[in-house]
Amino acid sequence: MLHTRRRFIAAAVTTVTGAAFSRLAFGAKQPNKKHIVTLSFDDGFKKSSIKTAEIYEKHKLSACINVVSSAHMKDFRPPDYPEVHRADFGLWNDLAARGHEIMPHGYKHANKRSLPFGEAKDLILRCLDVFDRELKGFDRKRAIFNFPYNASTPELEKWLPTQVRAFRTGGGAINPLPHKGQTKLTCTSFGPGNCEAAIDREVEKLLTKDSGWLIFNTHGLDDEGWGPIRASYLERLLERLVAIETVEVLPAGRALAKYVS
Repeated sequence: MLHTRRRFIAAAVTTVTGAAFSRLAFGAKQPNKKHIVTLSFDDGFKKSSIKTAEIYEKHKLSACINVVSSAHMKDFRPPDYPEVHRADFGLWNDLAARGHEIMPHGYKHANKRSLPFGEAKDLILRCLDVFDRELKGFDRKRAIFNFPYNASTPELEKWLPTQVRAFRTGGGAINPLPHKGQTKLTCTSFGPGNCEAAIDREVEKLLTKDSGWLIFNTHGLDDEGWGPIRASYLERLLERLVAIETVEVLPAGRALAKYVS
């Protein structure tokens, strides 16, 4: 097994330099293991979200897309990436109807750690209210709130489970498998440059463990957003992941819904 993992490292996923996964090493059967992989796409960039959904659909998978709820409003002023077009709930409803997971990423793309508790709480509630009105079938009690900048506070972490099923914040990339009472999900990210090599490293770490749930926070494809990945890389990554007997690729909310009663 050590030899197999070394071969994987030598040819890990498709890296920035273009090296391909070793299918044999990455697809080694581990019937006693269980691994979940969630790529969590933030911000709701229109072009990237459409392409991401198409790529996931090729593999009969559901994408995990987290959106800023006021981005479609006329008075929205993005704090970052002003040149990037964000979509509205017409697209989010369409993607949700096609089986993709659309979750809240804030009313504004505000760092909640830098705000007073009351203001941060109000922004989260306003975000959830928009989702209630605009996203068909949305149920906040089954939702995951994805903190902008992966920046939470102890106060918000204590309060949020009274509003949503779980929240995603910064921390280690590998979580325990979904279990009862799990409300805090942690993830890692990488940027501002291409984050493919960072994903490769985290996947390798996951596969060395008997079990685990990898949540990696990425953003746009190709030239969109902070820490992007190439569309061609995403296609090859999903192709390799679905070929591994012990790996399941799921959005975060679906993982909790599937494995926690």
